[in-house]
Amino acid sequence: MPKFNRKAAKPELPPATDWRTTDDQEIAKRRLRARQESFQIRNESPAHPIFSNFCVQSGSGLVYAVEIRGIRPGEASCDCVDFRTNGLGFCKHVAAVLQLLEARHKRSFRTAAATGTNRIEVTLETDGGLLLQCNGKAAPRALARWFGPDGRLAATSPEEAIPHLAELAATRLPQLRISQEIGPWLENQRRVAERHMLRREYERKVQSGEWPAHETSVPLFPYQREGMLHLAFAERALLADEMGLGKTIQAIAACALLHRLGKARRVLVVTPASLKTEWEEQIRKFTPLDYQIVFGSKIKRLAAYSAAPPCPKEPERNSQPRPARPFFTIVNYEQMVADALDVNARLAPEVVVLDEAQRIKNWNTKTAQAIKRLRSRYAFVLTGTPIENRIDEIHSLMGFLDPSVLGPLFRFNRDFYELDERGRPIGCRNLDLLHKRIKPLMLRRRKADVETELPERSDRNHFVPLHDLQRQNYAVHEQQVMRLVMVAKRRPLLQREAERLQRELAMMRMICDTNFILDPEDQTCPKLAELEKILDDCDANDSKVIVFSEWERMLQLVRSLCEKRGRGFAWHTGSVPQQRRRAEINAFKHDPNCRVFLSTDSGATGLNLQNASVVINCDLPWNPARLEQRIARAWRKHQTKPVSVINLISEDTIEHRMLDTLAMKQSVALSVLDRPGEIKEIKLRGGRQAFLERLQQLVAPMEAGPANGKPQSAALVPQRPTDPAIGFAQAAAEQLQGALLHCEERYPHEGAHSVLVVVVERDPAQYRETLERLRKEWLSPGNHQIAETQLEVIDRATEETIQRLIAAGVISRSTRATRPLHPIGEQQPAQPLSAEEEARAKAHRERATRHLKMARVLGGGGFDQEARSALIEAVHGFTRAVAVEQRLPDPAGAEQIIQSPWARVWAEKLPTIKAFLQGGADDWKAAAERLAAGI
Repeated sequence: MPKFNRKAAKPELPPATDWRTTDDQEIAKRRLRARQESFQIRNESPAHPIFSNFCVQSGSGLVYAVEIRGIRPGEASCDCVDFRTNGLGFCKHVAAVLQLLEARHKRSFRTAAATGTNRIEVTLETDGGLLLQCNGKAAPRALARWFGPDGRLAATSPEEAIPHLAELAATRLPQLRISQEIGPWLENQRRVAERHMLRREYERKVQSGEWPAHETSVPLFPYQREGMLHLAFAERALLADEMGLGKTIQAIAACALLHRLGKARRVLVVTPASLKTEWEEQIRKFTPLDYQIVFGSKIKRLAAYSAAPPCPKEPERNSQPRPARPFFTIVNYEQMVADALDVNARLAPEVVVLDEAQRIKNWNTKTAQAIKRLRSRYAFVLTGTPIENRIDEIHSLMGFLDPSVLGPLFRFNRDFYELDERGRPIGCRNLDLLHKRIKPLMLRRRKADVETELPERSDRNHFVPLHDLQRQNYAVHEQQVMRLVMVAKRRPLLQREAERLQRELAMMRMICDTNFILDPEDQTCPKLAELEKILDDCDANDSKVIVFSEWERMLQLVRSLCEKRGRGFAWHTGSVPQQRRRAEINAFKHDPNCRVFLSTDSGATGLNLQNASVVINCDLPWNPARLEQRIARAWRKHQTKPVSVINLISEDTIEHRMLDTLAMKQSVALSVLDRPGEIKEIKLRGGRQAFLERLQQLVAPMEAGPANGKPQSAALVPQRPTDPAIGFAQAAAEQLQGALLHCEERYPHEGAHSVLVVVVERDPAQYRETLERLRKEWLSPGNHQIAETQLEVIDRATEETIQRLIAAGVISRSTRATRPLHPIGEQQPAQPLSAEEEARAKAHRERATRHLKMARVLGGGGFDQEARSALIEAVHGFTRAVAVEQRLPDPAGAEQIIQSPWARVWAEKLPTIKAFLQGGADDWKAAAERLAAGI
């Protein structure tokens, strides 16, 4: 194939930092890339020099098919991802072909540009279906049977027409060409129909007992079976369950199901190197299917992809015949950087599983680009943290599954980022639309939603002051950061200066742990003394502990502490060989004397360490997802003990002030993944000046306040307002002048309302008008009451009759709770809560406290809108706690609070919160203080 790499003048393009681009500028970018890169181009039909099909091989070795139907954008097609998703009708491969044709066939190219194609084209309509295009000429008579006067396919199906049209093109009409886009479109239609048919067939056979309901040796939980079906029948899907809910087992079950259906013979599992043996353990435990783990040199890896004996499931099975290739092939991400194309050619997997897929969140890394070269019909993306720092991380994940869902990055930026006058991101927008786009492919469940028996979790921050030696070293690096900040305010930093800034910030964080990380001669570490106290307490309680640090040298000090005290430990860092890591994990799991698991973030994903009940973070990572990944090693399914999370934070340092940054990033992820619609826009305070201001806040002296992560010394104690329902009863007693005998509020099992039952001596009709007026005054929605309350007035004789019928068993109560209102003395003490109810109420209150703390941190950092959202979550948690304590239904979501009758139980105590939710108060700080006092 001839090479074409003609140089030309660079088109005028916006700066790389400007995310605002027009379609014309995007087309110009692709023309420029076509000039800058080398391609090998071959005409597949030389009889047609211009309007033909071309094979284009890029410098990476990938081959693409280009179809030229015209010279202008929109008159060609390519099977590359960019062309399929960008909506431009153009790509660099099309540009390269056109540039070659213009250079090689100058006269023919000019003629073609003027007159258009001389071929008869069968193409796809925008909404699907076939369209005949003859460039203004009359269609041949042979095609009249298939197409109407408007060029649309006549009364037949595309599946029936295409074979006949292909035969005409090969025999009688050589000018007829069927677009290369039609084949993939038909295949997609076939696959959609096949998936629906397979699911119906599978469900039928399961119901009849012909097939088992579970594809694993251990039955799945209902939500895990739902995950299995989502993966298997969505074909290319994202499983984004929170960490600890068993994404691995769901993926294994989905692969086994596809094997049963005859749709999968080989599965490629791509996982972090530290988790390869974890996958081996899970496969051995849950399925009889064979597997292999790929290690070694390039030659050994290629042999494994081509043909390899599977690892034996049981020793006695070694003598049995085994297939040449195992079902599961387990590799790590680093191997795929070099091996992706070889895997396509040699292994040709039907299923690719990406475990901990946040490894490809940055689209422009070598790892992400290599993974996206993998080809398979089925693809499962597993990650509990689809968004860690920025929303465009989800764009990279969806780009592997189905690039058409979110389109190219430039359109994604237009749709979901708010850009300033220089084209730089200053906020996120349309987050509800983003959730809607990804929802068909994404299945996400939270622990709170599916794990009703998950033990409680408590989070504590231990603030440790720096040693004087630490403070001296910290100040040196802090001064360097401030100097660079001052430079950056005057001009953009040079690359070496920006790198220096990142290093200085990292060293400040290291010193927050210990000087030993930077100075091997100085082991000053106040956190170590605090850690020793915690470990002693854990030993006394017979608790196993996981200790995380981002830096191995910090863990070396902890290891020395364990050795000094004779405390057994396991060591899991990046320096431990992959084959050795499993032994360390097993020692921690099964050796009662191995009390501490020391790990860097190499062990923060994928490991199942439920035998530990305490997680200690010696330092905080930059994003909350990584923090949650650490915690999820212990706080996950099959954990039987309450889990304590302890964060060691150096007081009045950058580490201390990172708390609000962590909370802001978490709010972005929650708004897209877990609470769509609550936050539609988030201001990022973007731009260089905003970044510098935030950086100054991170390193500047701390100001006292709730945003520093510490509890305030005092809280506002609200006065208890009048209960609206009791106020109604008191007013009724005054108005009826002794005729009121009894009043209570009843909550029916069904319906979003409560009922005020008023008992009078006789003749209820004469009091109904007065009582209805009082009900509207005290309890109508929008006045003093949040939800509708109905009124029933009966006389003493009727009430006594009802009570006798209930006592005789003739009728039964249909209320879930009753609250006496008058006389007050009649109120009976409530039945004590069970241990389970107390535990659930406590867990909800703790969760509300965490969200309240997040609201304070966000608000203290200037994120008022996000603080409002976090506060709503706190209100939801508090409402759920009160619902448990009052034995009322659990509110399904924060958005239902305002419409629910049980809202009065807490709203009457916290009027500021009620006004806040109803939109009558914008001051989230006052609402937060009221809620804090109530919790």
